[in-house]
Amino acid sequence: MTPTPTHLLSPADRERRRALRVMKGVALGALLGMAVVFVIAFTLQEDVPWLGYVRAAAEGGMVGALADWFAVTALFRHPLGLPIPHTAIIPRRKDEIGRTLGEFVETNFLSADIVRGKLEQIGVSDRVGAWLSRPEHAERVASEGATLAASVLRALSDDDVQSLVADLAREHLVEPEWAPAAGSWLERIVEARAHHGAVDLAADSIATWLDTNRDAFTGLVSRRLPSWVPSVALRLVDDTAYSEAVKFVAAVRADRRHPARLAIDGYLDRLAANLQGDPDTIARFESAKASVFDSPRLRRIAADAWNTAKGGLLRSLDDPGSGLRVRAQQILVELGERLQTDEGLRVRVDVWVSDAASFVVERYRHDIASIITDTIERWDPAETTEKIELMVGRDLQYIRLNGTIVGALAGLAIYTIAHLVLGGPGA
Repeated sequence: MTPTPTHLLSPADRERRRALRVMKGVALGALLGMAVVFVIAFTLQEDVPWLGYVRAAAEGGMVGALADWFAVTALFRHPLGLPIPHTAIIPRRKDEIGRTLGEFVETNFLSADIVRGKLEQIGVSDRVGAWLSRPEHAERVASEGATLAASVLRALSDDDVQSLVADLAREHLVEPEWAPAAGSWLERIVEARAHHGAVDLAADSIATWLDTNRDAFTGLVSRRLPSWVPSVALRLVDDTAYSEAVKFVAAVRADRRHPARLAIDGYLDRLAANLQGDPDTIARFESAKASVFDSPRLRRIAADAWNTAKGGLLRSLDDPGSGLRVRAQQILVELGERLQTDEGLRVRVDVWVSDAASFVVERYRHDIASIITDTIERWDPAETTEKIELMVGRDLQYIRLNGTIVGALAGLAIYTIAHLVLGGPGA
């Protein structure tokens, strides 16, 4: 297995690799030290009998060191490159390890009871409330939310949104019949005599206009009379027309039962009824609506509405001092304060968060755990081996060092017991 070049590793992995090499050197040094001691003791034990104990300890230390070296190495690769059975366990069983790890996490961590219990211990609402109640934190949330919302708005396709708005308008405004609803609405207005105010306003406006625009009546009628009519008669006709108009409007304003008012009431009654039941009136009304909201015009309306809304939102979201951003910060601070003082709200939020988390865990626990399995399956065996060795390899080297020490003690103990029981040199 070719190790990853050092410059491609993260700083943390480079430090782990350095520590691993140091510990490998220490473990190897212990093995070599035992070998040197063994050679010296083995050579001199005939002349110095007590060196037999040293030889036995060194021999046991070498055996322990070699056995643990083999065990540790077999996890990651074939010792000495030999394809010995049951070695190179991690690269050979990488996928199985990933599945086992995923099942372990799913069984022992992704449990609704465990998640619910942990959330109850944490007190989510209380912590969130304390954090949000600080203005700088609320400002940060509002800022991040505004940045996210602005990014989403900018990422949306204007053409797609305009088409969606146009389709919604066509579905809910253009395609449904307006006439029956408009007739029913008009019928209720007439029954409540709510239109009388509009009639009064119109009469008042006409009276004001007549009072300030008398000259507009000059020639209004007289210019339609024969040219041989005397000018005095022409002025008389115009003055009479103006006076009659003023008298008519004054009478309409003064008399609530004026024929003109009654005529308007009757017309609106008939129009309301026809809009609800007369096919010709309904057809003309719908035709007028369709001509107003034809496809090109509807598209322009949708485009204008979207562009106006989008532009206004983006300006508000990008400006920290905008009313939208300031109000959002205030709402967040108020929410944080309420979460700290309102016990009922705090309980509801905690229950909602626990229920939501439990639902997600129960419904998607396998999918969540499969992230581990799928990720490890995608890893290259050599890459997986290196990652795991960098994480735990340094600690495993302590096994080799401990094996050296334990082996030496075991060798010494066995040699001592054998000489005490069986007798021999140095007993």
